[in-house]
Amino acid sequence: MKYRNSEGFSHAQADKVGVLVTNLGTPDAPTKKALKRYLKEFLWDPRVVEVPRLLWWFILNLVILNIRPARSAAAYKTVWTERGSPLLFHTSDQADGIRAALQQKWGESVQVEFAMRYGNPSIDTTVEKMLQGGVRKLVVLPLYPQYCASTTASTFDKLSQYLQKKRWMPQLRFVTQYCDDDNYIQALANKIQAHWQAHGRADKLVFSYHGIPERYLHNGDPYHCQCFKTSRLIAEKLDLNQEQYLTSFQSRFGREEWLKPYTDATLKALPAEGVKSVQVVCPGFSADCLETIEEIGVENRDYFLEAGGQRYEYIPALNADNEHISALVRLIERELNDWLPVSVDKRRGELARRQSASV
Repeated sequence: MKYRNSEGFSHAQADKVGVLVTNLGTPDAPTKKALKRYLKEFLWDPRVVEVPRLLWWFILNLVILNIRPARSAAAYKTVWTERGSPLLFHTSDQADGIRAALQQKWGESVQVEFAMRYGNPSIDTTVEKMLQGGVRKLVVLPLYPQYCASTTASTFDKLSQYLQKKRWMPQLRFVTQYCDDDNYIQALANKIQAHWQAHGRADKLVFSYHGIPERYLHNGDPYHCQCFKTSRLIAEKLDLNQEQYLTSFQSRFGREEWLKPYTDATLKALPAEGVKSVQVVCPGFSADCLETIEEIGVENRDYFLEAGGQRYEYIPALNADNEHISALVRLIERELNDWLPVSVDKRRGELARRQSASV
């Protein structure tokens, strides 16, 4: 096996600290061809679909990839913008905000980039760019507040596969979850309170998280428990009792049982229970995407109203809100800790003291 080094490598290159933020991914365009390429990479990941490979190869290539790309492309067209995919530009904006905050304090010795687990910009090309730039210590923050093997661990797998090919790999710190981080919880609580101030409260607040097969829970995945913990902590910040909110799971795929209660079934049932207005927030999504904008904002809204509901509101994700960026920066700084260089302010102060002493 040939171990590669980065192009233009020099032992004289100044070392940098790197921060890589990642998210799930998005197709390059809302087209059948782009969706087929994206879904093939996504659904072939054994972390995502834990089915024997030979059986799954036939199901994926002979059935799913001949049906789902066209349907998914139509859905993506409804959320595509002039900036492209919402998940892509929101994640880019988040990285820009984190970079600006960290470099203002620590200077350009801290390099911040973003990548997608599936699609572009890829983890491989982005990390290679960082190593070429002199990054020798790397903090990786997957933007999944709740740990799940299908998302967080899959990101680690991809990064590890790339680094196994490198002659000189960086020191590595990997954030596996931040479901109970107080700054993240407070940012979500404040987002909800701001929505209440603008629109008033609904009968029920629904916390909707992306689902996973129920057997993953029984096999030891902590995702289910961490979702409920996040909901509870936000509810405590908002001083809500157990009758005023609920937790549910969306986006199930296939025929097996997934985590319950299901968001769509829950919203269809609530009007018959006397709940005429709901507000839905998705704390597991750091950025708005197809699953929040279309599935929650449109599809599930129709379910609720058709079932007799009168008022339905989706509260947007934190995206690149200032408070979200601040929470992520503080989380990253805790991970960087002893890796951080001398701050810009401290360097300026030292320079001023030297100039004063020389006068």
